[in-house]
Amino acid sequence: MPEQPELTIQGWGPAAGPRDATVTRRADGGPGSPDSTAFPDLAEVLPKAARRHLSRELGWTPRRTPPVPVADIRVAPSRLAEDCRQRLVELLGEEHVSTDREARLRHAGGKSYLDLLRRREGDASDAPDAVVRPGSTAETAALLALCSELGVVAVPFGGGTSVVGGLSGIDADDRPSVSVDLGRMASVHSLDVASSLVTVGPGVRGPALEEHLGRHGLALGHLPQSWEFATMGGYAATRSAGQASTGIGRFDDLVAGLTLATPSGVLELGSPPASAAGPDLLGLALGSEGALGVITELTLRVRPEPRTRHYEGWSFRSWEAGLAGLQRLARHELLPDVVRLSDPDETRAHLRGASGAGASLLRGSLRLRGRATGCLLVVGWEGLPTAVRARRRAASSVLRGAGAARIGTRVGESWRRHRYAAPYTRDSLLDAGLLVETLETAATWTALPIVYDAVRGALRAALGRGGKQPLVMSHVSHAYPTGASLYVTVLADRDDALPIQQWLRAKRAATDTLLAAGGTLTHHHAVGADHRPWLEREVGPLGVEVLRAVKQRLDPRGVCNPGVLLPD
Repeated sequence: MPEQPELTIQGWGPAAGPRDATVTRRADGGPGSPDSTAFPDLAEVLPKAARRHLSRELGWTPRRTPPVPVADIRVAPSRLAEDCRQRLVELLGEEHVSTDREARLRHAGGKSYLDLLRRREGDASDAPDAVVRPGSTAETAALLALCSELGVVAVPFGGGTSVVGGLSGIDADDRPSVSVDLGRMASVHSLDVASSLVTVGPGVRGPALEEHLGRHGLALGHLPQSWEFATMGGYAATRSAGQASTGIGRFDDLVAGLTLATPSGVLELGSPPASAAGPDLLGLALGSEGALGVITELTLRVRPEPRTRHYEGWSFRSWEAGLAGLQRLARHELLPDVVRLSDPDETRAHLRGASGAGASLLRGSLRLRGRATGCLLVVGWEGLPTAVRARRRAASSVLRGAGAARIGTRVGESWRRHRYAAPYTRDSLLDAGLLVETLETAATWTALPIVYDAVRGALRAALGRGGKQPLVMSHVSHAYPTGASLYVTVLADRDDALPIQQWLRAKRAATDTLLAAGGTLTHHHAVGADHRPWLEREVGPLGVEVLRAVKQRLDPRGVCNPGVLLPD
């Protein structure tokens, strides 16, 4: 597989791109106005009208809050004893065991708001003590057995895109830790075209796999927002969902089998096309987040590369009408492959954030049709031209019957072109003094409106201060016959004195509220360190004990990513 760009240390990426937080915006500046030219990055990502809107909405004054220079980030000396390092070198080779500052810093944490705040403030206290790079299942199993013997924590590392503390390396006993970088296992092992199966290493990234499959007329089609950087192993370990998961299924639906290396041995799981040989143990590895071992190989279900793609926009007069329309599509099994319904706040933000003549015409058209305060729906279909036409025609009839108005392909194609842009935009917003974070859940169609109202209320109460209010935007991005996901984006004026505590307070309030209202703990971001205090509320005390028993059997000394999934 070709080499891929790296994420930046203090933001998203790529590190070699024009938006590298490690080399720009060093000078401190005073307060600016919403249309100040002192923020070239902010001006590039947000038109003047959008900046003014955020300033009024949040009580926010743009200000320079740049990250510290990377050279000033604090990284503690490695705690890995020399005899332990030498044992690792004997197993993997000197070139595959790194204890230098650069390697450790690049493997410190993930890309949540809290991760980035700490890195931007110069804190890399969660950096691993070493980075190790096994090259096979056998080496990984031997590595984990050695870590168990030495009492060294092992944290799998794929693309580094976790947003729930999945790479924090927390350990109650404060043992040394190694980051198990899976980049050497990033190849396609086999392709069975007749069976629509591909077998890959865990370090393979989405763009590289799609390029390989495309040469054979095939596609995987799993496209989360982290697609440019995340890996197949990470998708499986977190039960990821992609932007087209409404149509093709979540990543766990695409996994036909996998290999899990553990300190106690190797598990080969999954028997395609199907088996009834007892409980499906594959489900234990999917979503295990490295707590049971390391995924070293995956067999994935692929499909023919779509011959045509059609994306378009619709408008509903209200959030309630939009939810009812999606529910009707789901009931009649007419859901598109991509579904994204924005609430009024997110719709308004998108419309204000869009620039150009086309955006102005759209805003004017919606005002004339009495839909200026409505909800935007983006839908997309992919596949054979005849099938796409038939599905689109049937779904369009249902949408019109639910009160939606079609606003054309330009909206849909604009969303498709910019669907990976949000993490890059977040970097610029962080530079200008904003809190920017997301959370997600899922609920039945009956509970979804209740969860929506409750989460918005909790976040506004927790983040409102001194006459300032957060902007809480939501959308449905994955729909099912029984319900849908809810994805929430929060912007607020950052508390520069206590930014971490500011978000922790809001996150705690929102999570307690959404669980009480009938939402799931997570829909696709996983449990990680951030959600594990609440896991028992979703799976029950006995469920937690079952997971503990499995971990005890596979990882008796608890060295496999002990800071995630299971509560203390």
